Amino acid sequence: MNQTQRHEFFSILKAHNPAPTTELNSKSTFELLIAVILSAQATDVGVNKATAKLYPVANTPQTILDLGVEGLKPYIKTIGLFNCKAENIIKTCRQLLALHNGEVPDDREALEALPGVGRKTANVILNTAFKHPVIAVDTHLFRLGNRTGLAKGKTVRDVEDRLMKVIPDEFKQDAHHWLILHGRYVCTARKPHCETCLVAHLCDEFRRQQQRLIATAK
Repeated sequence: MNQTQRHEFFSILKAHNPAPTTELNSKSTFELLIAVILSAQATDVGVNKATAKLYPVANTPQTILDLGVEGLKPYIKTIGLFNCKAENIIKTCRQLLALHNGEVPDDREALEALPGVGRKTANVILNTAFKHPVIAVDTHLFRLGNRTGLAKGKTVRDVEDRLMKVIPDEFKQDAHHWLILHGRYVCTARKPHCETCLVAHLCDEFRRQQQRLIATAK
């Protein structure tokens, strides 16, 4: 995919969804942080169901810390790896209170120092809460980047670095959300919906499929 095609790719996604955002429900940066920690190897729908019960009871570092690990677990037990996540969330709340006055830091190094927060989670917070033009690469973005030819790479970091290099600056702020939604609902892992895809004509894999069909027909 060349520069002109990439610009067209994002122009189409923007026209279809001018103001994309996360599907995780939150009313504060802290709520978003906890939701993103919970979302590892879990669906946003599942996380939203859990936080809908948790946040009315505890939605600040202190109130969740007051629950303790065992008090937190019942609220998130429907989510995968909930035991480990409960431990990390309590440690994160303690660290936020001790080092950041209970506020979520607007800083990559400080975010990645929080238990349960890796580069992807930090990127989600930096982009969604603090409006940094960064991109969090998950399985959807990794697949989409390689399949479409938008940003090929052997590792998640390779794809992230490539995306940051090739995405036009005007689209970087919202690119993460456009791509994750496209990968989640259109460019799915199994049986991608190429027939309804707005950007299929720009996709490397789709064009290869069309060429194979033409060759077969001959």
